[in-house]
Amino acid sequence: MSLEYDVPEGYYYTREHEWIKVEKNRARVGITDYAQKKLREIIFVELPNVGQKIKQNETLATIESVKASADVYSPVTGKVVEVNSKLIDNPELVNEDPYGEGWITVIELTEEVNYEDFMDADEYAKYLEDLEEAKAEE
Repeated sequence: MSLEYDVPEGYYYTREHEWIKVEKNRARVGITDYAQKKLREIIFVELPNVGQKIKQNETLATIESVKASADVYSPVTGKVVEVNSKLIDNPELVNEDPYGEGWITVIELTEEVNYEDFMDADEYAKYLEDLEEAKAEE
């Protein structure tokens, strides 16, 4: 079975379908291709506030689509230093380019990243495959 989801190398993934890309002491965060496809047409992204302190696994943002509303959880602990303000007027960027123009926020790390909390691209692709197989068996 081949997956129809984009899972690029160079990112780390969570079981809740967020991705992070760590650059020095900052982590760029977004949702995965799988998550945006499950949500379908995204119509609104509630961004965090710059300067906001956030702990790992706390709600970082909320994404609303025509289908549902979903929380985005912070994969790391730190302080929000940048938000993707393009999403205010163009929330569909999350659908169109989830790993590029559709990123959500940048967090300055205040705690070391524990990479064991995440999956790399191969592990995440396998995780998605297992999810799809479990759904097919239901």
